[in-house]
Amino acid sequence: MCGIIGVLGEHEAAPIMVEALKRLEYRGYDSAGIATINAAQQLHRRRAVGKLVNLSDLLVHEPLPGKSGIGHTRWATHGAPTESNAHPHRTGPVAVVHNGIIENFHELRAELTAKGTEFCTDTDTETIAALANHYLDQGLAPRDAAEQTIARLDGAFALCFLFEGHDDLLIAARKGSPLAIGHGEGEIFVGSDAIALAPLTDRITYLEEGDWAVLTRTSVEIRDADGHLANRPVQTIQIDATRIDKAGHKHFMAKEIAEQPTVIGQALAHYLVPDGTGIALPETLDFAGLDRLTMVACGTAFYACLAAKYWFEQLAGLPVEVDIASEFRYREPPIAPRTLAVFVSQSGETADTLAALRYCQDKAQVAAITNVETSTIAREAGLNLPIKAGAEIGVASTKAFTCQLTVLALLALKAAHDRGRLETDALIDHLSALRSLPGLVNLALDRGPDIAAVARKVAEARDVLFLGRGAMYPLALEGALKLKEISYIHAEGYASGELKHGPIALVDKTVPVIVMAPRDALFDKTVSNMQEVMARGGKVLLITDAEGAREAGAGAWQTLIMPDVPEPYAPILYAVPAQFLAYHAAVAKGTDIDQPRNLAKSVTVE
Repeated sequence: MCGIIGVLGEHEAAPIMVEALKRLEYRGYDSAGIATINAAQQLHRRRAVGKLVNLSDLLVHEPLPGKSGIGHTRWATHGAPTESNAHPHRTGPVAVVHNGIIENFHELRAELTAKGTEFCTDTDTETIAALANHYLDQGLAPRDAAEQTIARLDGAFALCFLFEGHDDLLIAARKGSPLAIGHGEGEIFVGSDAIALAPLTDRITYLEEGDWAVLTRTSVEIRDADGHLANRPVQTIQIDATRIDKAGHKHFMAKEIAEQPTVIGQALAHYLVPDGTGIALPETLDFAGLDRLTMVACGTAFYACLAAKYWFEQLAGLPVEVDIASEFRYREPPIAPRTLAVFVSQSGETADTLAALRYCQDKAQVAAITNVETSTIAREAGLNLPIKAGAEIGVASTKAFTCQLTVLALLALKAAHDRGRLETDALIDHLSALRSLPGLVNLALDRGPDIAAVARKVAEARDVLFLGRGAMYPLALEGALKLKEISYIHAEGYASGELKHGPIALVDKTVPVIVMAPRDALFDKTVSNMQEVMARGGKVLLITDAEGAREAGAGAWQTLIMPDVPEPYAPILYAVPAQFLAYHAAVAKGTDIDQPRNLAKSVTVE
C-alpha cells in the first residue's frame, strides 16, 4: 500500500525515481509525485492523479532537474485522490512522503493552525511537513526538526524527508510500515521494499520498528526508538528474486498463475528431505506437545488457513481456531497454554497480522508463513516458514495462495506424524501425493482455453454464487473473492449445505452457481445441493473430475473437468480453475487486472 522512493545519487533523480515507482505499482495507488533539489539548491515537485504515465507525461513538459529527490505512489486514506492531496507534501522548505496513517494529526493540525499555519490539503501527511517546518522556524537544523517531528507522531508510518538547500540529506523513519535503505557507490537510496531498489543496488539495510535514519551519499546513521545508535546489518539480496517482468504474458496475474507448478515444486523441495520420505522443519516445531493451533491471516491468506483447518483437524486431530487478523487483535482472545500461533501473510507486512503476532508473542509459541523472508512479520516471529513463491506482483494473489496451502499441508502432515496419527508409511504416501501436484497443476493449466470460454459467459452476470463442501468451502470463498477483486462482479462463497438456509433465495436463471466438487467423500451431498439449484432454474457450473462428471449426470449448465487429485489436496489443484475464471472474466470485461481499483497488494495500515 503506497510506495516510497528516495535518492541521493550521481545522476538525474527524476527518471530513476519514476522507474522505481513503476516497480512499486503493484502495491496499489491512485496518484503519484516526485520532488527534487536542483543545482541551485531549490526544491520543486510534480504530481499527477491516476497512473504513473500521467506523471511521466507531465515531466516531459515540465522537467524536474536534480540529483536528490523523493517520490511516492499514493493509495488514498485521508482525502480524495486529487493532485493537491498527492505526495510529496510540502510546507516551506520541507517535502515529505509518507506511507501509513497519523492518528493524532487532527490534534497536531489544530495546534499548528493556532500558531498561524495554513493547510492546503485534506491529508494527515501535510501535517508532518508543517510540523517539521514549524521546528525549522524555531531555529532547529533539518535533522533535529525531523527528529522532533517524528517523536510527535502517533500511528503507523514510513517517512522520507527532503529539505530545500540540503541536496545531500534524507531523513527516513519507520513505525509500523516497512522501509529499506539501499547502499550504492557514493549513492544512497530509500525504498518501501527491495523490489524498488533492485536495479539500483543489491545491498540493503532494513529499518527496524521505531528506527529513524540520517542519510547522506557517504554515511548512514540509524537510531532506534530510544535515540540510541543502532547498527543494522547490510544484507545482499538476490536481484533475480526481485526481477519483475511479464515474461511474454499479457498480465502479471497470468504469468503468476502459469508459474504455479514451478513454485509449488520449489516449496516442496525446500521442506522435503532429499529422498522424499520426510519433512525437514526446525526441531523447535514439535506438534506432540501442543493442545491447540491458532491461525491468523487476512484475505486470501485467511482462506488458506481455513482450508488447512480441515487438514490439521482431520489428519492430526489438533483443534484449530482460524481468525481474521483485524478481528483477532481487538477481540483480545485468551491464549491457552500449549498453543502454537501461526501468522500467514504473503508480504509479511500486513498491519493487522503483525499487530496480532505482537499480541501473541508473550502468550504462545509463534510461527510465521510468509513469502518475504526479510519482512517484519518474518523477522519478529523468529520462526519463519517461507513459501518460496517468488515475487508476486498481481494484486490478486495466485501462486502465493497455492504455495501457502502447500506449506500448510506439510505442516499438517508433520503434526499428524508428531502426534502419532500418521505412521511413517502413510506419511510417505501423503508426501508422494503432494509431489504429484506440480504435474497435476500443469494439467489443470492446460484446461485454460475451456475455462476461458466459460468465463466469458460468467462475465455477463451481475451476481455469482460459489459452493463447496469440506475443504472445498474455503475454495468457494477464495473463488468468489478472486472474481470480485478483478472483474468487479458481485460474488459470494457458501458452504454447500448452507444453501437452503437462505442463499437459495438468490437463485434464478441469471445467477451462475459455481460448484467446486471433486469426487470425494462429500460428493453425493454436494450433488444433492446442486440438484436443488437446478430445480429452481439455476445455472450450475460444475467443476469436478471425470468420475464426478459421470456421477453428477446431466443438467449442469457447464462442466469443467479437472485431473484426478488425492482427496486431501484438491484445494491446491482447484485453485487453478477459480483463478482462471476470475482472470478471463476480467479480461472479457476489460478491467485493470493487475491493479484493480481501490485495492493494494500489501495492506500496511488498518
